[in-house]
Amino acid sequence: MARPQDPFIGRDILNGQFQILQKIGSGGMGSVYKALQPAMNRMVAVKILHPKLANRKDLVSRFRREARAMSHLTHPNTVKVLLYGELEDGSLYIVMEYLDGKNLNQTVRAEGPMTLERGLPILIQASNALEEAHRAGIIHRDLKPENIFLSQQGGMKDYAKVLDFGLAKVTEREMRPGSIILTQEGMVFGTPEFMSPEQAQGKTLTPASDIYSLAIILYEVLTGKLPFEAKNPMEYIQLHVTAKPKPINERVPGRTFPPLLWSVLEKALAKKSEERYASGGEFAHALGAVLNGLPHVPPYENGQAMRPVMASVPGAPQPPAAQPAPAAPTAPPRSSPLPRLASRRGKQPSVGLLVGVAVAFLVVGAVLAALVMKLVMK
Repeated sequence: MARPQDPFIGRDILNGQFQILQKIGSGGMGSVYKALQPAMNRMVAVKILHPKLANRKDLVSRFRREARAMSHLTHPNTVKVLLYGELEDGSLYIVMEYLDGKNLNQTVRAEGPMTLERGLPILIQASNALEEAHRAGIIHRDLKPENIFLSQQGGMKDYAKVLDFGLAKVTEREMRPGSIILTQEGMVFGTPEFMSPEQAQGKTLTPASDIYSLAIILYEVLTGKLPFEAKNPMEYIQLHVTAKPKPINERVPGRTFPPLLWSVLEKALAKKSEERYASGGEFAHALGAVLNGLPHVPPYENGQAMRPVMASVPGAPQPPAAQPAPAAPTAPPRSSPLPRLASRRGKQPSVGLLVGVAVAFLVVGAVLAALVMKLVMK
């Protein structure tokens, strides 16, 4: 029996602004479609919440939070949200930039584990995208290889884009009145293989929770394996809380990595969130040290990565350029003789000034003469 045709395929939405062409993905909350925007002559991705879920207030709130959170992010390694709202039939939608490529999970499955030289820049880009979100009070909460997309932009390969803030924890000020907060303690969301120990226990999350997930992703990208051996999702959750991760040099027989890599991963995978890197920017700084073959991670001062570490890393934040030392005074160029002539002769009074002084003396003299005449007449 043939599957029923998707009702959105071939449909024009928002008064013909977008023409939906095909489905390119689907998940528990909705489907993603490739669509044409004729007025701009470009392709976009349209995410539409499943119509059957439209009466679920919690899911509707989560969907709106995703759109609202993502619309506030402008980092080049975060997928851009162009528009969001509600369709005529009540379905909720998000219009995003269209990306051509594969996600990180598909890439590793098809091509095998990545080299350090390829894998680290991808995770550095993703980490820097998270830095902006963390500064805005947004925690992703569902980082996994499927949510890091690799595309080509401006001739650059492996241009990373962080997707799907659908489970993002947004600060109270970002919430619309009446929306439901889904981040209460005791509620567990996310993907078991990549969630932090505190997330596995339903505790309050911090930016360090995302760092833990990024470290798990990097571990898998470089080895093709996870740092724990588990048979099911519940066992993964248990191991995140109780077990030490297997050192990366012991994970794949015959393959070794720089000692600094494990030092960085071990810190990022600490059970206590306060012992991890505090933000995406700090984690990117540490990964940059590994990529550049340094023996240790230089200090991460005032939120700035040191130039020798990060300068060659795509998507990494660059520190302010050093200010040049003041130049020694030099003679004016030969093509500008007038200033030099003036400096040699000294400043000369203008003709206008001399005339003004003369007129002033004449006026004062006339007034004095008039006074003297009045006194004599008396």
